[in-house]
Amino acid sequence: MPNITDTITTADGTCTVRLFTPDSGEGPWPGVVMYPDAGGVRDTFYQMAAKLAGFGYAVLLPDVYYRHGDWAPFDMRTAFSDTAERNRLMSMIGSVTPDMMARDAGAFFDYLAARPEVNGERFGTTGYCMGGRTSLVVAGRVPDRVAAAASFHGGGLATDKPDSPHLLADNIQASVYVAGAINDGSFTPEQAEQLDKALTAAGVEHTIETYPAEHGFAVPDNLVYDAAAADRHWAAMREFFGTKLPR
Repeated sequence: MPNITDTITTADGTCTVRLFTPDSGEGPWPGVVMYPDAGGVRDTFYQMAAKLAGFGYAVLLPDVYYRHGDWAPFDMRTAFSDTAERNRLMSMIGSVTPDMMARDAGAFFDYLAARPEVNGERFGTTGYCMGGRTSLVVAGRVPDRVAAAASFHGGGLATDKPDSPHLLADNIQASVYVAGAINDGSFTPEQAEQLDKALTAAGVEHTIETYPAEHGFAVPDNLVYDAAAADRHWAAMREFFGTKLPR
């Protein structure tokens, strides 16, 4: 799939990104920002971004950990069982705040709007695990730039913390699709209900589903990767963006 590596100047530094475009047809195409899971950008996400681009989108994959400089990639097969790597991972997760997510998103959207491969001024966001939370945070904090926001096995979507994404529901102008996982302490049935109530009260068009698979089901290098659930997520995302993103 055609792609370029580039850098975007943000308020906090320089973020490396990769932009994927379809290998057939003529652009410009709708733009989508894909936020990776806690493991950050790596080979499996290059493959995922390329697959989404193949559906007819210009897909921006950013290094959400760029503030850490040239950080060492995680091996997601052992990242949580190795104490040192788990501590490093959790530290990096905690270092990305909602304010940072919003500032970065503004720069990402400006970049997409200026690219000849991309059409429109409003975009899609999608994400996995912590990226699923980022997708909703951005929809609530940069609402005029997001037309469709998807979250897959995202955690922390409705909590008792003051920066919980569900508290941004009144700001969201995008359509929202959320796919949770079973046995997921980071997004329980009670939290799904809380998010649903918040989005409903705010008049946000949304769908919230629970897939019969574990947290991490959509990402191929995760130990709990579930091929059937991953296929379902691709089909759902293709339909969601196909109907909600302006072309």
